[in-house]
Amino acid sequence: MEKGSKKQYTQMAYASSIGIGMVLAVFGGLFAGHWLDNKLGTTPFFTFILLLMGVVAGFRSLYRLIKTYFKDEQNVIRSIKSEPHRKRPVPAKA
Repeated sequence: MEKGSKKQYTQMAYASSIGIGMVLAVFGGLFAGHWLDNKLGTTPFFTFILLLMGVVAGFRSLYRLIKTYFKDEQNVIRSIKSEPHRKRPVPAKA
């Protein structure tokens, strides 16, 4: 296996884990809240609370994954700032 293709497969695996993690957290919270509401008779309360907790958990896992696998962010920031379109002059007022 070539080194470049191995890196691409690794990046695709990270991207898919981000998507799967978000979906599982959100729908897991939604399902658990709906189940609790049916058991306790509090129709929108637990569904809403656990859905919000699922969204927060999904974004938290996304943040942790990005912090873990992209530790070398300063190189990315430097390369973005050095792009030619970033150094355009400020447009003159009409």
